[in-house]
Amino acid sequence: MSETVDDGELSRFWAAAQGHEGLGSFDVVMGETPSGVVPPPAWSFGDRPALADELLARVLSGEKTATSTALWELEAGGEELPEVGSASILLDGAGHPRAFIRTTSVRVVPFSEVDEQFAAAEGEDDGSLAAWRSSHEEYFRRRATDAGGQPFSEDLPVVLEEFELRYPDLSAH
Repeated sequence: MSETVDDGELSRFWAAAQGHEGLGSFDVVMGETPSGVVPPPAWSFGDRPALADELLARVLSGEKTATSTALWELEAGGEELPEVGSASILLDGAGHPRAFIRTTSVRVVPFSEVDEQFAAAEGEDDGSLAAWRSSHEEYFRRRATDAGGQPFSEDLPVVLEEFELRYPDLSAH
């Protein structure tokens, strides 16, 4: 989903996340590094603000620890596959930074090979594989129509990314 992000707000959020993670503590001694100054990619879930907000709430509650993307969407956007250890800032539906995550696992499988464990980790609907298949087939069909992407099929390559919420640390509250 494309949204306008306030660079100042993003920088403040990134500074708070870095402080929470203990990142950037050597900048005082060694000088600032680009990785400490430049925030990681910022994005939101889904293709509508309401969906972005709903899925973000599930991340913040701990229900959602995974996400899936049709491989063609990454390729069409000139994006690389996520890598284990990569960081992201999650935005709400209005484009405000709300969460900092780190990728823990990445794999690409055909749509038909997504398993129950991943569907549960994605934390959507009732968490079942049947619900995952139904909602994601609808989503991938809509994205293919709206964005002119690869038509849906059972063989559609899907990027399965698992992540951990690093900030805010809601377990401390």
